[in-house]
Amino acid sequence: MSPRTVFYNELRQLKENVTGMAQRATQNYERLFESYEKKDEEELRKIIAIDKEINKKQREIESQCLFLITKQQPIVSDLRVVTASLKVVTDIERVGDHVADMAELLLRLNMKELSGYSAHLLPMIDAAKEMILTVVSAFVDRDQEAAQEVIRKDDEVDELFNQVKTDVIESLKKEAGDVDELTDILMIAKYLEKIGDHAVNIGEWEIFQETGNIRDMRLL
Repeated sequence: MSPRTVFYNELRQLKENVTGMAQRATQNYERLFESYEKKDEEELRKIIAIDKEINKKQREIESQCLFLITKQQPIVSDLRVVTASLKVVTDIERVGDHVADMAELLLRLNMKELSGYSAHLLPMIDAAKEMILTVVSAFVDRDQEAAQEVIRKDDEVDELFNQVKTDVIESLKKEAGDVDELTDILMIAKYLEKIGDHAVNIGEWEIFQETGNIRDMRLL
């Protein structure tokens, strides 16, 4: 087997590993709010535990990327793929962390109805979910147009965060709710806003895979 064939086999394995990690993180996101709706505390605890597996997979993929860069000397187009994968797994790992953090907060809220705290929270959950699911598919399928659409959608999530924040502040002013619970709701909204930001990052690295540009700056 030629060195080039070995390299492309390893590159294919890298792509499969990144895809698997991304799918695990996005599935955890979907299960998070499904479990909350079902009031399934055991499932929420499983989601927290799975985050350790996602962290481990990140370290494995980073090692794989560094090996390919240092030992195989990839051509520019392949180097873009490896570099983008190295960067993207950091964002995927952070999404996994935020999902686990939200699971802990939801357990603390004792399965209370989220819409009772802010009418904008459920739309924000759906918008962030759409962003992360779409951008993971865009990265895996190398769909630059879909990645750009996700980047444009970030303003919607940011605006929903501001609306949730306003709702929480109004409730605090009126002493209309438990302070600790309202703080937890605001933290959940902040994690959702961060997930939107990580989706944007992944979208930008997909564009880099295709063009060598990141935020209008030429890298490779």
